[in-house]
Amino acid sequence: MNQSRLTTSALTILRVALGFLFAAHGWQKFNEWTIAGTQAAFAQMGVPAANLTAPLVAGLELAGGIALILGVLTRVVAALLAVDMIGALFLVHAAAGVYADKGGYELVLLLGAAALALALTGAGRISVDRALFGRMNNKLAVLA
Repeated sequence: MNQSRLTTSALTILRVALGFLFAAHGWQKFNEWTIAGTQAAFAQMGVPAANLTAPLVAGLELAGGIALILGVLTRVVAALLAVDMIGALFLVHAAAGVYADKGGYELVLLLGAAALALALTGAGRISVDRALFGRMNNKLAVLA
């Protein structure tokens, strides 16, 4: 298998797995915890403007996760999700140390790093971005 096929496979696997995890966390904030419950939890954790932040984060994670799975506006969505994880790391998880079982930042660090990698690389060949913006003469090719 040549490098191009390996890269295509790797980006697709990363994008779909990461998108699934973000969508699952967004869905959880809407349906299991509810937005009111997420707002209360965010306020308790010291997240600024929890009443505004909770629905924005839930929406970003759910819609952004679906967008990543499809490869739609991947660079933009992935950058926003990386910022989301930086906020989670510093506002909530850093004080608890590394390990997730103690409330630490290992999961948010990994999710943030993976999102940043996709923001830097783009969605790859098997994506809506590539289908829409992939031509070299397209002014929006940077999105592909």
